[in-house]
Amino acid sequence: MGDGTQGVGTVKRFLFVNRRAPWGTAYALEALDAVLIAAAFDQDVSVLFVDDGVYQIKNGQDTRAIGVKNSSPAYGALATCDVDKLYVERESLEARGLGERDLLVPVRVLGAQEVAELMDRQDVILSF
Repeated sequence: MGDGTQGVGTVKRFLFVNRRAPWGTAYALEALDAVLIAAAFDQDVSVLFVDDGVYQIKNGQDTRAIGVKNSSPAYGALATCDVDKLYVERESLEARGLGERDLLVPVRVLGAQEVAELMDRQDVILSF
């Protein structure tokens, strides 16, 4: 289509940026829902965890004391939905004293410049 419009069924590159801690707001759950919806429509889905968003995929979360359901195991199921491009910003991990060994899913750790390059390659970026 030379007129600049997108055809039906066109795959777009979606990047979901998770910036907030997993508890206290609905942002983490809303992001997870949006990721699953985009994947269900066969879009090219990537997920990036930055800032306090890195806590969403931290091992060993126990939510019993705050009385909410622990949704972190859902991130382990993303691969079954063909969502396997998971990224974490290195500086966000380091600032929180975390490393890859502290995360419950396999991720690719990116430096700030690599994060910028990842963002440049996307058609749609949604920040939560």
